[in-house]
Amino acid sequence: MKILISNSSSLPIYEQIKDQVVDQILSDDLAEGEQLPSIRSLAKEIRISVMTVKKAYDELEREGYIETRQGKGSFVSKKGLELAKDMKYQEIEDYIFKIVDLSRSYDIDKEKIFELLEFAYRSE
Repeated sequence: MKILISNSSSLPIYEQIKDQVVDQILSDDLAEGEQLPSIRSLAKEIRISVMTVKKAYDELEREGYIETRQGKGSFVSKKGLELAKDMKYQEIEDYIFKIVDLSRSYDIDKEKIFELLEFAYRSE
């Protein structure tokens, strides 16, 4: 598991960790049932406080992405991928509603927005 911390980010470090774990679950870099590094080893590896990593892991567990087994460690939960996809879908949905609001405020019809979306998909 690779975690990169940015000290210049406006996001707290625990959220950066949490977001990157969710992204790795979504991209299948972390598979269902896969064990995450221990809190102590990850803290040492990325040179941050154990409490910061613990907070990230606690949030991930509370939200259902991982499960912790006493004495064994933390693992990607069965529903982790599903939750990650739902979260990303919600993010896309939020952007779409913003696009619709903007296009309405500038009187741009939906066909133009569809054309732009098609163009964006073709240019990948």
